[in-house]
This record gives sequence, structure tokens and C-alpha cells, in this order.
Amino acid sequence: MQFLKKTLIISTIFSSIGCQNSSSKETVKHEIIKPVVISTWNHGLVANEATWALLVNGENALDAVEAGVKTAEANPEVQTVGLGGFPDREGNVTLDACIMDHNNNCGSVAFLQHIKHPISVARMVMEKTPHVMLVGEGALQFALEQGFKKENLLTEKSKKAYEAWLENSQYKPTINIENHDTISMLALDENGNLSGACTTSGAAWKMHGRVGDSPIIGAGLFLDNEVGAAAATGMGEAMMKTAGSAMVVELMRHGKSPEDACKEVVKRIYKIYQNAPDLEWLQVGFIALNKNGEYGSYCLRPGFNYAVQTKSIKNQLINGKYFLP
Repeated sequence: MQFLKKTLIISTIFSSIGCQNSSSKETVKHEIIKPVVISTWNHGLVANEATWALLVNGENALDAVEAGVKTAEANPEVQTVGLGGFPDREGNVTLDACIMDHNNNCGSVAFLQHIKHPISVARMVMEKTPHVMLVGEGALQFALEQGFKKENLLTEKSKKAYEAWLENSQYKPTINIENHDTISMLALDENGNLSGACTTSGAAWKMHGRVGDSPIIGAGLFLDNEVGAAAATGMGEAMMKTAGSAMVVELMRHGKSPEDACKEVVKRIYKIYQNAPDLEWLQVGFIALNKNGEYGSYCLRPGFNYAVQTKSIKNQLINGKYFLP
């Protein structure tokens, strides 16, 4: 009996030590880097500047990402976003955008015409309606009711490009077209909250009415404020088939780094397309940012880049790592 008592006491002590060690491992905290902003492509540099100006002054991530992507929407030289975007095959500039905050509130517009800042309309949908998405004429009607100005978004430069395309009228997506594409942005603010935004004029010369992944929550953009955020660029159909951004966030939830999470989803997309004719022009890329301020990216082919800024990293472009040579 004495022996049994001693054994139980020793066992309890070791059990207690084991629990303490286990508990201490679980409570190890990484240093949190904040604020952070990450965005896609060359035009992300200018966008980051606008976002950073707000973040560094303690403003919230939602206001910051909206301000950031609006720089691309208003720039006619960025021909895949907002004003001056390439039109569809019928000559119409149609825009898609979505925005999401740290409380999982989100708003989206698709197939919106005549409004330069679809990201701001998307935010209005989030804040002033019971819905997540408005499209087409309904989205335009709502925008006008909210005071947005109707204007012609087809610039002379994009009109000439469209007229040149009409000579052959061949629709075939181009990989990394002059480093211009959707602008997707993620930010972590001083309060440790995440927000994201995504806006585009979509694929040049698309069928009238085509909508890509950019306004689709879970495909072009997704975040969970307990875990992290992810956003996409490239062929939207591939992101929609895989709920790409949502999958990146879920992989981070299960312990993967932002880069490794992006990489796994890119590889899943490759597996789907590896025997399809679409693979010839397929490009997809993801950016991701977790709650600790760690960021990463991965894409299918070389040519994709993204812009990052933190307190220790001056706004800079980084070439994304890729799967196919």
C-alpha cells in the first residue's frame, strides 16, 4: 500500500510537470509586427503609400485599404482597374470589387458600369444594406442613390487598344500583361485588426457580363481576424473553382505560414489545370498576411510581384516565388 501511494504521488508530480510544459508551449507568443500592408503588382507601391499614411497614424485597416486601392481605380494608366480599364468585347468598361473588415462584414459589387470607385460602392453595400453583393443595373442604381457620379470610364488610350483588338477579335488571356492586373490589398493595423480590398476591371475583352473572382468573398478575398487574410490575382475562374483565398486562410489556421499556405493552393490549382488547354495561359497568385504580421506570397509562374511595407521595411516590390519555370 505504501508503495502504491508513493507511485501515485510520483506519477502525479510528473503529470503536473508535463502539463506545465505542455501549457507553456501552447502559450508561446510570436512577436507581432504591426502595422503591415501588402498589395499586388507594381501599382501596389503607390497604393501602399496611401494606406501606410493612414496606418502609421493609427487609423483603422478598413479605411486604409479603401484609400489604398482607390489610387489604382483613379489612375487611367492602370488599364485593368477602374478608370481607363480595358473594356469587354462589346466596348463596355465593367468593374468588380469587394471589401472585408475584421468583423467579417463584407460588401461587393459586380458588373458595375460608369462608377470610378467600385471599392467605395462595395463598402456602402456592406455598411448601408442588409446584403453582401449588388450587381449590374442594381449596383449602379444604388451607387447613384448614394451620391456617386456617373461618368465615362473608357479613356482614349483604352479605346484605341480595344479598336486594335477588334481587328482580329481573338480572346486569349495574357500572362502577366505588363505587370498590370487586379489590385488586391491586405492590412493589419495598430489595433491588430485585419481588413482587405480587391478591385478590377477584369479580363480585357471578356464576354459582356463576365464576372471574375475579385468581387467574390472567399475566392478573390477572405479573412478571419483570428487567423489571417488572403487575396488573389490572375485568372479568376481558377480562384472561384477552388475558393482560393478562403483555402489559404484555412491552411494558415492549421499552422501553415502565409507563404506555404499560398503555395499549397497554387499547387491544387495546377493539379486541376495540368491537363487542360487553359494551362498555357494560366497564371494565379496569392498574397497572405497572418495575425502576427507575417506575410507571404506564391504564384504559378514567374512574373508576379507584390508590394510590402512595415515599420522596418520601406515600401518595396518583391518578386513572388513560383511553381512552374
